[in-house]
Amino acid sequence: MPFPPGGPAQAQPGVPFPPGGPAQAAGPFHSAGPVPAQPGAPASAVPAAADPAGATHYGPAGAPASGAAAPYAPNGPLPPAGPTWAGGVGAYPGQPVPPPTGPRRRRWPSVVAALVVLALAGLAGFQAYQIDRLTGRLAGTERQLAEAQGDDRARLDGLEQRAEALEKQAGATFNPEAVAGAVLPSVFRVRAGQFTGTAFAIGEPAAGGGTNLFTNFHVVEAVWEAGDREVFLERTDQRFPATIVKVDKTNDVAHLRTTGRFTGLTAASEAVKSGQQIVVVGAPLGLEDSVTTGVVSAFRDARDGSGPVIQFDAPINPGNSGGPVVNGSKQVVGIATAKARDAEGIGLAVPIEIACDGFKIC
Repeated sequence: MPFPPGGPAQAQPGVPFPPGGPAQAAGPFHSAGPVPAQPGAPASAVPAAADPAGATHYGPAGAPASGAAAPYAPNGPLPPAGPTWAGGVGAYPGQPVPPPTGPRRRRWPSVVAALVVLALAGLAGFQAYQIDRLTGRLAGTERQLAEAQGDDRARLDGLEQRAEALEKQAGATFNPEAVAGAVLPSVFRVRAGQFTGTAFAIGEPAAGGGTNLFTNFHVVEAVWEAGDREVFLERTDQRFPATIVKVDKTNDVAHLRTTGRFTGLTAASEAVKSGQQIVVVGAPLGLEDSVTTGVVSAFRDARDGSGPVIQFDAPINPGNSGGPVVNGSKQVVGIATAKARDAEGIGLAVPIEIACDGFKIC
């Protein structure tokens, strides 16, 4: 059969010509009537649309109808269907797929959570760094404090040593006011019959209670010789009975005891020295709580051979007999007993160690 004008029809492999032979028109294949299905023909070769002349166009499955027909598809399986538009129309192979128009899944909560985790991790690291710094500073502060405390202890020890030295110096420095203030509460005016003198508390409290006192024997001599033993201790408007316990006529010392409780003075443990400053407390002419000061003039034996005596220059008068002679350390060094007649500044006292050894109450 002769070819139609325009050349022979280009049949697709595996697809037979329709009845009546190849198409007689140039360009795409067409026939004057419907084309029956041929065995083995591809399923995509189906009528797509009719033009005004009544021709039926064939094209790929899903291709839009147009005025020109597309060639038959090669024999074999159809290409897979591509993405579809929202209207359901298939897209051509290779054609860009528009983005989906439906709601998208939001990812910002995950991002925010990740940022929060990072921020917390950074904050924890910063806090750990700060704690480490504070720990180091605290350790340094503790070391400095320990060093400062050590320095303070050293300074305190030095101050205590200086204070002790000053106290020793103060003790060595004579202060009549301080001595008198410490001694006066333990000194009394003693009345024995028609005579008056002075007595002072000494040592620890008496056995069974009460207070031991010293005075001169010649102060209580009249009462003692009369066989009486009661005398009275007086201070301002107070009066306390006392008993003569024992006497030492040779050394002119008498031991008294009262039931009242009074602070006893302390006997000096060292012998007096010439030039040592002293305070004498007594009741000259009955004037209680009288204080005079002086120095130890000498330590000598009595002219009558009765024993050693302390010579001092502090003024005394009748009524001072039996009063304490006290050094700068507020310790009793002697018992005032007499003064030189027709002379000034010569007083005599019995050393306290003689009285303590004789009565064992110091």
